[in-house]
Amino acid sequence: MHIELRHLRTIRAIHEAGGLQRAAELLNITQSALSHQIKGLEDQAGMELFVRRTKPMRLSAAGLRLLRVAERVLPEVEGLEAEFEGLREGSAGRLHIALECHACFEWLLPVLELFRHAWADVDVDIRPGLAFNAMEALAREQVDVVLTSDPEDLAGITFVPLFDYSPVFVAAATHPLAAKPFIEAEDFRGETLLSYPVERSRLDVFTMLLEPAGIEPAQQRRVELTEVILLLVASGRGVTVLPDWVLREVKYHSDYITRPITETGLTRRMFAACRSEEVSKPYMAHFNRLARTEAVKLQRGPGTRPPSAPAAGKPAPELEG
Repeated sequence: MHIELRHLRTIRAIHEAGGLQRAAELLNITQSALSHQIKGLEDQAGMELFVRRTKPMRLSAAGLRLLRVAERVLPEVEGLEAEFEGLREGSAGRLHIALECHACFEWLLPVLELFRHAWADVDVDIRPGLAFNAMEALAREQVDVVLTSDPEDLAGITFVPLFDYSPVFVAAATHPLAAKPFIEAEDFRGETLLSYPVERSRLDVFTMLLEPAGIEPAQQRRVELTEVILLLVASGRGVTVLPDWVLREVKYHSDYITRPITETGLTRRMFAACRSEEVSKPYMAHFNRLARTEAVKLQRGPGTRPPSAPAAGKPAPELEG
């Protein structure tokens, strides 16, 4: 017996409509074509599928068995069709994010909270990119976005600029370095440097300041959580360097001092690395716009009115610099 999806749709339509004429209208075919389809299906089955002597028409025992199959199969097929249509239109898809930035959770989670309201059909997940090669995972389509401050020249990968940020020195308010207007590489020589548990090549204080100057801190202590780093700083157990978006509360707290690194300060840029063919997808473009605006809100800190996040399809402010 050869059963096609149109047969299952026919069984369901006649059951729901209670007659051939209304069912034909639902299926957008003629009543004659519908009758011919039913006869062909009954010939295959070798038995009647409908009791025609009743009004409305009702299914025979064999027809009810086929209806149960239709009610199980058709919703799955229709769901798949809707998913494919969403993928074609850019309203559905997958956004699996890898992080090469340990502190990015500070601004990423608010971004994703806004994102999910606009793109409920996009599957979102986060994978910290510290235990695997995030760029290789992106190229292999294991993830869809890599958040990084280290752009590379990679075929098929586009690095979308999100925002500029500044690594900032943080110490206890009673620390001797509090008297300085800015911090230099030499100031770290006798200090315990508190940092995230990542490779030195991913820590701005090493790549932008200490290694070029040939300076090593007296000790480096790795700590997983930002809150614990700040607790240790306030207790005088060390100093740290954190991105400015983490410090929106700290710089107003009497237990801490924050200082620029070098007289002119340091600046880095955060990027969203995406596969080039997917950058223009509506949900991907909206995620990148939200990432820009949320970071600006965090960098401004309390007491200011941040710009509202753009809705889907609205342009985001351009990066400066």
